[in-house]
Amino acid sequence: MSIQVDQVTKLYGEQRALDDVSFSIERGNIVGFLGPNGAGKSTMMKIITGYIPATSGAVNVAGFDVNADLMQVKQRVGYLPEHNPLYPEMYVKEYLAFVAGIHGLKHPSKQVDEMIERVGLTIERKKKIGALSKGYRQRVGLAQAMIHDPEVLILDEPTTGLDPNQIIEIRNLIKEIGNDRTVMLSTHIMQEVEAICDRVIIVNRGKIVANDEAKNLTNYQNKQVVRVEFSKAVASNALKSISGVKDVNRVSDTVWLIGSDSDDDIRQRIFDFAVQAGNSVLTVQKEEQRLEDIFKRLTAS
Repeated sequence: MSIQVDQVTKLYGEQRALDDVSFSIERGNIVGFLGPNGAGKSTMMKIITGYIPATSGAVNVAGFDVNADLMQVKQRVGYLPEHNPLYPEMYVKEYLAFVAGIHGLKHPSKQVDEMIERVGLTIERKKKIGALSKGYRQRVGLAQAMIHDPEVLILDEPTTGLDPNQIIEIRNLIKEIGNDRTVMLSTHIMQEVEAICDRVIIVNRGKIVANDEAKNLTNYQNKQVVRVEFSKAVASNALKSISGVKDVNRVSDTVWLIGSDSDDDIRQRIFDFAVQAGNSVLTVQKEEQRLEDIFKRLTAS
């Protein structure tokens, strides 16, 4: 495993930022690490990269224990924090050469030039970082994270501040990078996760509430969701009595989203229920479940 997290808890005073979190990520996977603000995403990433210690639990990265072999871990991890820390008074090329020197690269000038071209900084390479737009500063952050060719790349909100064209370019770059190394990224853009991630981990209030392949996550809670409009108001308890219904969400007194974990189409059961209740079904339609909908349901509490 490239990343192995075992029963990690992080306390800030009495606040439990992470609560007994465990997961593993294999090499060659791009994993989306999702959660609402304050869920513990950035805290987990800082622990994995060795920036802060866990209160309890163990983290192993690229075969090395973060506590016992921190320098080995740092050599194998590239990290772009949420708040991209840069030196605004330094020129782009100068800064990347400085970072390359910290990593002790054998051919720093060549690797700096290659990285500048790779992340699309060629036309800005002679500017001071402080003179760059937010999008280009984000590219400088990506370049410093990748310049030493790390086995594991940790990206906290990597496309923040980028325009639509730049977002597509960075997504393609991340997908390319993820072919032969591990990439873990946090983002609030669900389309980004759907476009590039192999797996998704969702954390809420310091606990993991979902951990699965991205293609499976839309069926994480329900195998089907049906939107139904009745002619009369319906109580949620009555809908939950229908065979195969797992959960119901009220849109209005007469319109409901009904979830089922059954492989069988539940629409006929809904019609039968309405007839028995002296009600009528005005419209019924299967809903396509989006990752955004799953995220909202899993992090609502």
